[in-house]
Amino acid sequence: MFLTKAIDLGDRLLPCFESDSGIPFSDINLFTRKAHAPKWSPDSSTSEVTTIQLEFRDLSSASGDPKYENAADKVSRHVHKLEKLDGLVPIFINANSGQFRSYATITLGARGDSYYEYLLKQWIQTGKAIDFLKNDYVESVYGIEKHLVRRTVPNGFLFVGELLTGGKDFKPKMDHLTCYLPGTLMLGAHNGLPSSHSKLAEELLTTCYQTYAQQPTFLAPEITYFNIQGENSNDMYVKTNDAHNLLRPEFIESLWYMYQFTGNTTYQDWGWQIFQGFENYTKVVNGYTSIGNVRNPQNVRPKDKMESFFLSETLKYLYLLFSDDPKLLDLDKYVINSEAHPLPIQNV
Repeated sequence: MFLTKAIDLGDRLLPCFESDSGIPFSDINLFTRKAHAPKWSPDSSTSEVTTIQLEFRDLSSASGDPKYENAADKVSRHVHKLEKLDGLVPIFINANSGQFRSYATITLGARGDSYYEYLLKQWIQTGKAIDFLKNDYVESVYGIEKHLVRRTVPNGFLFVGELLTGGKDFKPKMDHLTCYLPGTLMLGAHNGLPSSHSKLAEELLTTCYQTYAQQPTFLAPEITYFNIQGENSNDMYVKTNDAHNLLRPEFIESLWYMYQFTGNTTYQDWGWQIFQGFENYTKVVNGYTSIGNVRNPQNVRPKDKMESFFLSETLKYLYLLFSDDPKLLDLDKYVINSEAHPLPIQNV
């Protein structure tokens, strides 16, 4: 039954790829099967069109029909050929022209994040059979280190910022979403990519931890800004509009990967501290809620909304982090998609 439903959904999504370039439109009516660009923009998000490949490839494997994998793989090969900044990509791409919006932001946060994640995970999923995926990923890590990595003043915390206007202006801002990156870097190092990636992962994870530890609720804000010019004595600060917490999973996800590959129980300790923050400030009668202000434990401003990823990702990664069986989910047999669902690695 579930395979039948998956095939039905895959068939309803395929019209998204019927653009002039093969880059999928972001919006589709699943009943009429008519796809189109969003009303607010002619473009699709880069992460949106490059974070379907694991799922469509697995659907082809399960169904025996290559059309799903072929449609998604065409997108990867098209994006591979586009000009980039040392592997870094703008966050918008036009489905009809197939070109990036040249002046768009470059970020490892919203609308860019999982493009990089899926380069690595596709390579792993295919049994390391498609070299351009690995090469594009390794180049992107080089680009991150060259263009986006900075250190704070006064304590030298490493963070990954953003480039505005197509790569011209640096902004010392990091979305919580970016905290997926340490886990991805460690996964790559585990699979034979440069060991320097694990050092970058460890330092960035420490910074992500500090975004939690420096708040009285021990919960991180959605966005953190960093001091790089010594304008004050604080390494990082939070703007009022960014002080909310949506119960996101990315930091917990990276903690699990780090613990898997190092065995260092410090990462379990950090995870327990975050879990206590959730318990103390987000737990309500029938679940957990996003909050509006991580800076004020007396009034966190509950939003009465629990995102689906809290169950499918945040709690799942916490469960795995504290599991008595460290091989409960074997990363040499499975690759985990962006929503924390394990998919089998091919040819294993």
